[in-house]
Amino acid sequence: MNKKQAWLFVTVIAGLILLLTGCNTATPEISPTPTEATPTDALLRTRGKLFSTSGECAYCHTGMTDAAGQDVSIDSAWRSTMMANSTRDPYYRASVRSEVLTNPEHQAAIEKKCSICHIGMAYHTAENDGTAIAMLPNEGFLDKSHALYPFAADGVSCSLCHQITASGLGTTDSFSGEYDIDRTTAQGERVVFGHFAIDDATAIIMSNASGFNPQQADHVKQAEICAVCHNLFTPYITNEGDWSTELFPEQTPHLEWQHSVYQKGTSCQGCHMPAAEGEVMLANTGSPPRSPFPQHTFAGGNAYMISLLSNNRVALGVTATREQLEDTRLSILGLLQEKSARLSVTADQEESTLTVKVNTVVQTGHKFPSSFPSRRVWLHVIVKDSAEKIIFESGGWKPNGMILENDNDLDGTLYEPHYSVITSPDQIQIYETIIGDPNGEVTTTLLRAQTYLKDNRLLPAGFDKTTADEAIAVCGEALTDQDFKAGGDQVLYQIPAAPGAYTVEVELLYQSIGYRWAEKFRDEENPEGAEFYGYTDAMANSPILIASQSVTVK
Repeated sequence: MNKKQAWLFVTVIAGLILLLTGCNTATPEISPTPTEATPTDALLRTRGKLFSTSGECAYCHTGMTDAAGQDVSIDSAWRSTMMANSTRDPYYRASVRSEVLTNPEHQAAIEKKCSICHIGMAYHTAENDGTAIAMLPNEGFLDKSHALYPFAADGVSCSLCHQITASGLGTTDSFSGEYDIDRTTAQGERVVFGHFAIDDATAIIMSNASGFNPQQADHVKQAEICAVCHNLFTPYITNEGDWSTELFPEQTPHLEWQHSVYQKGTSCQGCHMPAAEGEVMLANTGSPPRSPFPQHTFAGGNAYMISLLSNNRVALGVTATREQLEDTRLSILGLLQEKSARLSVTADQEESTLTVKVNTVVQTGHKFPSSFPSRRVWLHVIVKDSAEKIIFESGGWKPNGMILENDNDLDGTLYEPHYSVITSPDQIQIYETIIGDPNGEVTTTLLRAQTYLKDNRLLPAGFDKTTADEAIAVCGEALTDQDFKAGGDQVLYQIPAAPGAYTVEVELLYQSIGYRWAEKFRDEENPEGAEFYGYTDAMANSPILIASQSVTVK
């Protein structure tokens, strides 16, 4: 095919795409109310002044396979992730309502702060148009009658992330949702940034089909583009009822990564957008094979919420199929169970004391667990005698998510300290954050969070706790524990035991929503909280097994 024939081919293809997409520039196409017979498996399609919803992109970026023949379509991978479902997440919605109920005079500021990352397309459109930024029903973005609902429902979508410019990335000014979006260029002329260089013919097709002009940009490959929302600093409400000028580091995985050995060679995308096998054609319209292609799987640490979304996909309007959600859940489990941490356990007996040494080795590029402070990891240790009778257990759990004997689960004003030596079943090594309010009291109200009373989350390799910035500091007894250091932790269990044969079983367990965080809406007049419990009361909050090992002492 010569250049003229190629040009004619491109022109014909572009015309066909325009016919298929219908040049949708104003009226949103919203899927009908879903039922089990007609699930919401079509992505929303609408174009606005600044953004297009995912359905506008999915037409071309589906039907993609890698060298092994595996489906690596952008739309089918993304739509079952927490990114795509950032506004369908009932825990997020209940949390925002809870903060508003606690501080009603600050509702507008709360909803603005909580929507810039989770509901970015609606947020920026409203701010650009000079209209109110509100998210909760009955007047906010999440109300189905709201003009910006299609953009809100689409979560963290294609044309949001791919329009983030390189301006200020990596600086503190870009954190907490302060990413830069071009608001001046007219629709039809706007640029979206991508991983690969685009030839003119392909660019014409994409421009005609989507209304965006593709441009290669290295910043989309860098961790700093993730940091704009995954370094989150929030003000708190003072005792006098005012916004603080001081900011609280609610979640800082990017800063933790920067303080580790991984910042020299492995970006966020390296783990959370793993490369497909071999070359991939990026669009079904025909494009040069590309490699390495970063899959849009966005596996993180919230398998529990993916299961909830799958169990209630119709009620929550989830566009992904159950099969797609299961693929995402399995990807998360793979990341947690294969690339997060491992255990090394030894046991010795001397006279009447059984000493168990548990070493946890961390494999993540940030603290483990990281991000939202509801997450926790703990050690479950069981010792059995030769008759299989349990003589010691620390860290057992209930199906409702409680850790047995955990001070914080039993009493929300207390918490379990960090241990270097454990001698009693009511002592549990829990790697977690505990938040303190301006009075130094334990809280799960985010807008009362002034400081960390405890942060002994496991540290990545290369993390120096003595030089770590205040935002990522170790807090509590772990700071002085010499066995708690970069790459893991060591705990000694000293258990009274008569001479004999024993089996020691150790598990490292993980929860994305710990018991105290899961129960925080229970006594509130919180409609979103009631909806959340309508889903969660029907499913167990069982922890995920990260690693396990057993040893025998004779």
